[in-house]
Amino acid sequence: MKVVILAGGYGTRLSEETDVRPKPMVEIGGRPILWHIMKLYSSQGFNDFIVCLGYKGEVIRNFFANLYLNSSDVTFDTLNGSFNVLKNSSPDWKVTLVDTGLDTLTGGRLLRVRNLIKEDTFMMTYGDGLADVDLRKLLLFHKKHGKLATVTAVKPPPRFGSLDIDRSSRVISFSEKEDKNENWINGGFFVLNKEILKYIGKDEPYFEGYPLNNLARDRQLFAYRHYGFWRPMDSMSDKRVLEEMWKRKEAPWKIWKD
Repeated sequence: MKVVILAGGYGTRLSEETDVRPKPMVEIGGRPILWHIMKLYSSQGFNDFIVCLGYKGEVIRNFFANLYLNSSDVTFDTLNGSFNVLKNSSPDWKVTLVDTGLDTLTGGRLLRVRNLIKEDTFMMTYGDGLADVDLRKLLLFHKKHGKLATVTAVKPPPRFGSLDIDRSSRVISFSEKEDKNENWINGGFFVLNKEILKYIGKDEPYFEGYPLNNLARDRQLFAYRHYGFWRPMDSMSDKRVLEEMWKRKEAPWKIWKD
């Protein structure tokens, strides 16, 4: 089954990092977040990827072009340029990289790889979010309801404290962290049938705009509720949180063995 990863955005809210690399190549624990996402999928049996490139896509190309060598113990003969691989620990992935345009929106990126998706069902996610989603259960849920699209619904992590203020500007109560997240949001990790491509249209919009709205209108969109860990890397603060989790060996998304 193909796994499409949208990895072409500018990542402007992470400009401290994305001035020199695309957002999916920002590192957590010395590895690009894109690598972490792909390890999540491959550890559950999904290892055939299509990565939609855009902004600084050459950085992602160079990463995969050198991944085998960089994952190996190697003896080099500098006289004739030959080398012998002693041990290789690179992942068992098939990765197709496609330039889907610099300013293309998410729906357009999906349309530009449609000819590479041969199966009726495929997975899709973003190149900047981590979770401990059980992808097999997600796929089973999608097959069970029999409709065209499944989105993984998550509760957003708390970001800000809250102030309860009366009319005189007096603070009635102060909460350092707001833990009451009642609304479900789009956490990525989609399972889709190819027929959803008809909902995107020729003007290549945001997939999260009228394509998903129209799927919902036609009762073709179901939500798989994920109660576990999920966190996007939208800011330097998010990056630091994820980095600290990895350093403490308390990264919930790391469901694979080294």
